[in-house]
Amino acid sequence: MPVAEFINASIKPFDSLDTLSPMEVAKLRKGTANNNLYHLFRLCSLAVLNTGSDVDNTGEVLEMYKDFDIQIELKHQGVMLTLVNAPVNAFVDGEIIVGIREHLFSVLRDLIYIGDELEKIENSQFASADITQYVFHILRHAKLLKPNVKPNLVVCWGGHSISRTEYDYSKKVGYELGLRGLNICTGCGPGAMKGPMKGATIAHAKQRITNGRYIGLTEPGIIAAESPNPIVNELVIFPDIEKRLEAFVRLGHAIVVFPGGAGTAEEILYMLGILLHPNNKDIPYPLIFSGPAGSEAYFEQIDAFIAATLGDAARDKYQIIVDDPQAVATAIQSKLQQVHSYRRDQGESFHFNWQLFIPRDFQEPFDPTHQAMASLNLHTNQQDYILAAQLRRAMSGIVAGNVKEPSVKAIQCHGPFILSGDAQLMDKMDQLLAAFVAQRRMKIDHEKYVPCYKISK
Repeated sequence: MPVAEFINASIKPFDSLDTLSPMEVAKLRKGTANNNLYHLFRLCSLAVLNTGSDVDNTGEVLEMYKDFDIQIELKHQGVMLTLVNAPVNAFVDGEIIVGIREHLFSVLRDLIYIGDELEKIENSQFASADITQYVFHILRHAKLLKPNVKPNLVVCWGGHSISRTEYDYSKKVGYELGLRGLNICTGCGPGAMKGPMKGATIAHAKQRITNGRYIGLTEPGIIAAESPNPIVNELVIFPDIEKRLEAFVRLGHAIVVFPGGAGTAEEILYMLGILLHPNNKDIPYPLIFSGPAGSEAYFEQIDAFIAATLGDAARDKYQIIVDDPQAVATAIQSKLQQVHSYRRDQGESFHFNWQLFIPRDFQEPFDPTHQAMASLNLHTNQQDYILAAQLRRAMSGIVAGNVKEPSVKAIQCHGPFILSGDAQLMDKMDQLLAAFVAQRRMKIDHEKYVPCYKISK
């Protein structure tokens, strides 16, 4: 485990959240009745300060910085954050890096806004449309919604544990997208989440684009394992992975998927399940899989798994482009013109895709306990989009078992998650996951990786 270095500091915001009520401040103070919210605040703040770390296990991060603390106070100048034993890499000559300061106050903004909803959101009491409204309100409160701007936001998905070749390729794609004036939205972490942003910043500079958008969407369960990279200039924390995923597809206009592991497979299955729903059959939504030469095996395995589980209807929803960043960017640019025409003709907003139908199976938070994982309906005798939702949950549970502290601890106590279902489907899943392990895509520290799952055939 790396040796951590510490620093103490007091931080004020530049121009946002300079005034809070005593009640709002009390919600996030240590030792109050709402102590769970304080712990989330501490976790997310530590993740922001720990950017650039090569540790992707939440428990290890918390152990490294077990003496870290954050206090929030109201001063006559406004809000003040006091950091105790914070990661030193967030500072230069004793001054916090500007982007990291912004991220800290984004965490504060979102946790205060969501408040008690983070502790328990009784989704069974909400209709599907209410959940979508909730996602909209979070995005609007964070000022991410930009009306009257032609579709130009490309969501980039991919793994945090990828090779240098794949990372460099994601930069090249981001560069080509940026040259065409397109903006980038990712999960905000390292690897394929950072590469496209880095490439786009260079392209935007060349094109003298000074208002480039590098949006990062995350959630408390994953943020410590995938700390926000410093390029992100608009960061939003969502209550759970399901609302984060919905925000991606509502906010974005096209998706490019780079190589990754179980988390990337989860994102692919989420998107395919939505596009397979009959209500969405006429809605254009560009979806491209891409990687450098040498990554063909990854996409062949993903494509074969989709064909065997969801069928050719799902395969028709995406395009695979290998080792050609310019072709990816020109294809996205062309397809965005279709998106623009469709939304204009339908009277749909450019800044939030209200028309896209997202079934409840994709909206309800999934808690990957051993019982929940064992109870997944991994059988082919159901509608393709429902099967996609079940497969998405299986991948979500594996991500949790790899990096999220509660699931890691549960597996240490009770052994790996058991997944069972149709023999042929489980065989395909076993092959796919084994390939992720062999290609070192499950975790950054791949040498010590022990599968958190077991396939029962």
